[in-house]
Amino acid sequence: MPDAHIGYGMPIGGVLAAEGQVIPHAVGLDIGCGMRTWKTGVTAEELLPVRDAILHDIQRSVPQGFHWHDTSQADRTDLFDEVPDIPVLREQMARAERQLGTLGGGNHFIELQVDASGVVWAMIHSGSRNVGLQTAERYDHVARDDNRSRASEVPLEWGLAHLEIGSAAGAEYLAAMDWCLRFAAENRRLMAEAVQLAIARRLPAAEPGPAIDVHHNYAAVEEHFGEKVVVHRKGAVRARGTVIVPGSMGTASYIGEGLGNPDSFESCSHGAGRAMGRKAAMRALSREHVLAELESSGVRLVTASKRAVAEEAPEAYKDIEDVMRWQRDLVEPTTRLIPIGVVKG
Repeated sequence: MPDAHIGYGMPIGGVLAAEGQVIPHAVGLDIGCGMRTWKTGVTAEELLPVRDAILHDIQRSVPQGFHWHDTSQADRTDLFDEVPDIPVLREQMARAERQLGTLGGGNHFIELQVDASGVVWAMIHSGSRNVGLQTAERYDHVARDDNRSRASEVPLEWGLAHLEIGSAAGAEYLAAMDWCLRFAAENRRLMAEAVQLAIARRLPAAEPGPAIDVHHNYAAVEEHFGEKVVVHRKGAVRARGTVIVPGSMGTASYIGEGLGNPDSFESCSHGAGRAMGRKAAMRALSREHVLAELESSGVRLVTASKRAVAEEAPEAYKDIEDVMRWQRDLVEPTTRLIPIGVVKG
């Protein structure tokens, strides 16, 4: 994809199709990471006078970084009613119940954005938290042991250890992955409730529109070129129907319609994509410089993390406008959103 950058095993922003094999590191560590966006039901003119209060309310109500909820959130969802009887999931349940509805850190964010008509949208980028990470790492180890015992032709140092989907281990990984996808979607949904509530406290007439929610770290059995294959999207979106392509902190994001291009296995990019590593960004960019640039662009940033400011600076990412031009055969933009407020872990 045009946002591709270095990742373990395969690039982040990559798509891989395999015959009968699933590859944990071609899905990624944050299984189910994705986007959720919706119209908040208010205009920028209404929101800007209370923007700071809303952003700080969101920061207080949605745990970020390494912070979780103090108590279980299981009563807010039916997610935990039927959990596959898989060891890695059982081991993580107590944590997962407290991590549900939390943002995490790194490039995860909550943004308030404005469309061309002046309507405010909210956008959330987050995934499956620790349960997805533990599932990914557990089954990569299982796949490595399996490949070593079967003398796989794929070298282990490539980071592409794989499991047959018809094997017990392969089927178990897919079941665990599917539950992590559900967790990630519910995680974003519960955060969205908190965001909309923060808006409604100051603007009670706000009526939210329907949400769009897409995953960009997962694998699925699909038919392409007349064959059933396992399509792995590691930082890529299924480009059929409505898609979300976020920019970097402080730059535009897009909603579009996927064009289902067969040459990309019906995929498009999941964002702008890094142009600079995190350490390089921190060496090159000062916190003061980034904050001044955001402020001059009309973007208010709320974060408790000093690292997030330089690591996630717009200069650390590719130009989203270039990325959208480079993938005009993959997705047709329908809505351009400009950020006015960002909450980061």
